[in-house]
Amino acid sequence: MTTDPRQHSRVLVDGPDRAAARSYLYSVGFTPDDLKKPLVMVAHEWIGTMPCNLSQRVLAQQVMQGIREAGGTPMEVNTISISDGITMGTQGMKASLISREVIADSIELTGMAYAFDAAVIIVGCDKTIPAGAMALARLNLPGLVLYSGSIAPGVWEGHDVTIQDVFEGVGQHAAGNMSDERLAALEQAACPGAGACGAQYTANTMATVMEFMGLSPMRSATVGATDPRKDEVGRETGHVVMDMLKRGETGRSLITRESLENGIMCAASTGGSTNVVLHLLAIAAEAGVELNIDDFDTISERTPLIGDLRPGGRYVALDWDRAGGTPLLAKRLLDAGLLHGNVRTVTGKTIAEEAANAVETPGQDVILPIDQAIKPTGGLVILKGSLAPEGCVIKVTGHERPTHTGPARVFESEEEAMHAVLERRIVPNDVLVIRNEGPKGGPGMREMLGVTAALVGAGLGETVALLTDGRFSGATRGFMIGHVAPEAAVGGPIGLVQEGDTIILDVPERRIDLDVPAAEIERRRAAYVPRPPLYTKGVFAKYAKLVGGAERGAVTH
Repeated sequence: MTTDPRQHSRVLVDGPDRAAARSYLYSVGFTPDDLKKPLVMVAHEWIGTMPCNLSQRVLAQQVMQGIREAGGTPMEVNTISISDGITMGTQGMKASLISREVIADSIELTGMAYAFDAAVIIVGCDKTIPAGAMALARLNLPGLVLYSGSIAPGVWEGHDVTIQDVFEGVGQHAAGNMSDERLAALEQAACPGAGACGAQYTANTMATVMEFMGLSPMRSATVGATDPRKDEVGRETGHVVMDMLKRGETGRSLITRESLENGIMCAASTGGSTNVVLHLLAIAAEAGVELNIDDFDTISERTPLIGDLRPGGRYVALDWDRAGGTPLLAKRLLDAGLLHGNVRTVTGKTIAEEAANAVETPGQDVILPIDQAIKPTGGLVILKGSLAPEGCVIKVTGHERPTHTGPARVFESEEEAMHAVLERRIVPNDVLVIRNEGPKGGPGMREMLGVTAALVGAGLGETVALLTDGRFSGATRGFMIGHVAPEAAVGGPIGLVQEGDTIILDVPERRIDLDVPAAEIERRRAAYVPRPPLYTKGVFAKYAKLVGGAERGAVTH
């Protein structure tokens, strides 16, 4: 395909009438020769408040060097990011999912305003990754997503630890099983430097999904944030985007039904985060590709769980890299006839061609052979029933019980539930119901890692269940059901549950039901009064008015 590599930027910088624009650009260090080359946006979300994106400004310099070497002019731009881990359990966590839309909006605005010819979007913390892909879909430029990398595990009492251990340590501490001194030592050891949360939580799930979708160069994601190899990954990415520009290949053209299915298989086969459901639905919506919540269950059901990764398994993200990385996982799934091998990637090669270069480390047991799968089906399961007519999500890694029936313990917010756990008011067999935490009702659909990890740490992870119209961290494990739809704020049945009601959960049958007579449900529905909005102005109020349901990706259009 022959295209003008400067078809966008010419409008901004060419001709006598654009003298003022050129003058401004000279003032920040660009030269006349720079402005005669394709202008390439290098976007990132560096922020000095968390480790996840802390290395991005340094990585951006490597990407920009690669772009210059390949004949382009890079321009660095940045936007916000919100740390899920730091804001967890506070009202600030409501900003996290909202930030996905703000990040996508700001990259779209910058890309259009400065008439960039191509884009590299460096991503890190959870919401930045889908936001980058959503922005690529909107801009329809030659472009790709580059993950800035996982944090290395910390070492505490002689073994590897991640932030998951700290959250679960809070529950152990509350139960009297961890001293103040041990908890303090754990929290100081768990996060040793730059990088996103260190196991197959949401960031690493979505980063590897981007490779399986073809939106990131294969094996770029599993190289850690502080690994010396990351510099070369950055420079090579600059070359890749310039090659995309020459080919006229856009990021949006790579988002297809087949590439989305590959992404789902990646998450399902590695016990990845349930947030992949929310984010891939949103990316599909931006790209105009048909995808619905039931597709995740269908694809997961035929995908074996072969990644022995935390939080459900043994290994961290950097172990996956050492074992052979994403090419090895892709090869396993291709050899089993599961992956769409013809899906194109940003390098111009197909997934099958990239996987052909897989090199497995001898003796590794991180990515298992298909015939040694942890379980024959994947980790993502969609339940429906009288309590969630439009669906909800549970992650199943093979260690959980298949059913649970118990009395509802109803909480109107995450904080209420957390207090109950820490005060030891939750007992075995309970079903915690946390509502008014959905996309509209929260607003912002907070993650519940604080309370789910506290349950596990308190020794209740194997005996209680939790369901919410909010969502979970990728570090969550246990019988935890999120994204219950419709949410309470729009009249969903979860808003009608009363203390002591019997709730029946059946994973094999894909059911989630409220064991209450239909006539009683209708009586409650007639009397139901939704909670008034918590915010009446500002970004939270704006988001609550615009956002759709979790079963459609919680997008704002």
